[in-house]
Amino acid sequence: MSPDDRLADGLADDQVALVVEVFRMLADPTRVRLLWELTAGELSVSELAAAVGKPPSSTSQHLAKLRMSRLVRTRREGTTIFYGLENDHVRQLVVDAVRNAEHAGPGVPAHHRGDAVRDIL
Repeated sequence: MSPDDRLADGLADDQVALVVEVFRMLADPTRVRLLWELTAGELSVSELAAAVGKPPSSTSQHLAKLRMSRLVRTRREGTTIFYGLENDHVRQLVVDAVRNAEHAGPGVPAHHRGDAVRDIL
């Protein structure tokens, strides 16, 4: 890669485009909820739909977008398809985003008090 292909901060244009796509996927409340649910482990579409309060068809559409963006992966067991986070980097991204958002509220964020809803680390 030539220096002309890189931005001033050292990121190549194609890498920046991929990062933008990830953030675009995170710009939807349902997709954030789905990813958050998956930080605890694999779940089926029906389990995810129930967890986020959406119909399975809508949930499947969101999961398809997340899969195309390589944020989630699938695993088939019989007739059931389970979804999981693609890797630990995705998990850390979701956890960090949620924890960062906790700082916007009043008081000390739960993750600093030690009484977070879910001990995910």
